[in-house]
Amino acid sequence: MDIPRIFNITESAHRIHNPITPEKLATLGAALRLESGARVLDLGSGSGEMLCTWARDRGIIGTGIDMSHLFTEHAKHRALELGVADQVTFIHGDAAGYVADEKVDLAACVGATWIGGGVAGTIELLQRSLRTGGIILIGEPYWRQVPPTDDVAKGCLAGAISDFLLLPELLASFGHLGYDVVEMVLADQDGWDRYEAAKWLTMRRWLEANPDDELAQEVRAQLTSEPERYAAYTREYLGWGVFALMPR
Repeated sequence: MDIPRIFNITESAHRIHNPITPEKLATLGAALRLESGARVLDLGSGSGEMLCTWARDRGIIGTGIDMSHLFTEHAKHRALELGVADQVTFIHGDAAGYVADEKVDLAACVGATWIGGGVAGTIELLQRSLRTGGIILIGEPYWRQVPPTDDVAKGCLAGAISDFLLLPELLASFGHLGYDVVEMVLADQDGWDRYEAAKWLTMRRWLEANPDDELAQEVRAQLTSEPERYAAYTREYLGWGVFALMPR
């Protein structure tokens, strides 16, 4: 079980696999007012930066589930590095359908709502692990401005314009599902740049070390095209945010 190898290559040097900076991640942890000892479940936990830094800074107890064997190993090493290995547990596995044995104070899926077939399904999945009065955390893209054509949307790596909503529409959609939006932290362009541009040096170094690998041609094509594509499309049209929800 693993994610497609191309992502393990392009994001192998990332600590955060979303367009959010460490500073914004810390802001989010503070904004949620988590008490020491709060239990957090993170589905699609990547390299574990959210749980590890919140364990260090906020005193939370966390469990993360991720399909990437590489990222899960990175998360375990990060926990040791920050001295929080006794507070956080990382499991290599499929987060889709995962329900915690013990109810949690915060249930999160930050940037991987495909595990529940979309936002609504992922919220329903997280709700199953949440204690009464707890908070759901969802990370999701939105349109900063509506692309003029589906071709422009595809330049943002969306399937079509209909894949994402404008921010007011996304916030309204949470209400339609029966949830109050109680906090949000939005990515800025620096966060996007750090997430996307960091891949380029990783790809170049990987190509230098693996010129004969079966994925070398695909990685070379991405490195050649991604800077221009990102600057022309994603950076201009796509936003991303983390939204804290509580059931009404």
